[in-house]
Amino acid sequence: MSLAVDVFQVGPGGAAQVLDVPPGCSDLAGFERWRTTVWGSDAARSLGARFLPVLAEGDLYVWPGQVGEFLDECALLRAGLDALVPGLAGADPGRAPAEHRRRISARLANIEAAARRALREDGGVLVW
Repeated sequence: MSLAVDVFQVGPGGAAQVLDVPPGCSDLAGFERWRTTVWGSDAARSLGARFLPVLAEGDLYVWPGQVGEFLDECALLRAGLDALVPGLAGADPGRAPAEHRRRISARLANIEAAARRALREDGGVLVW
């Protein structure tokens, strides 16, 4: 199974209504095991992440008023990307560290793109 990242808007009654992924965009946010090995890892927490580590326990809803802070967190993780590689390398030792770094960077780019779309749509971000 894979984690997906989507944009949602808050509908009537406060329910989240997931928007379609635009053509040319990817909703891939990593594999299910990334909940603990990457996004919810001790390394992510040590970099200052507080949103993405929620994935270690369940799905992540970043509400519309939090998206700017969430993008700041994504920037922290991007700056500390090398710290996230060992968690993934331990779960998948058959790949070179550079490949792990590339894969994490690509999935983080998808998350960042969804967050920027959420800002434009007055929406939030769901990683599930």
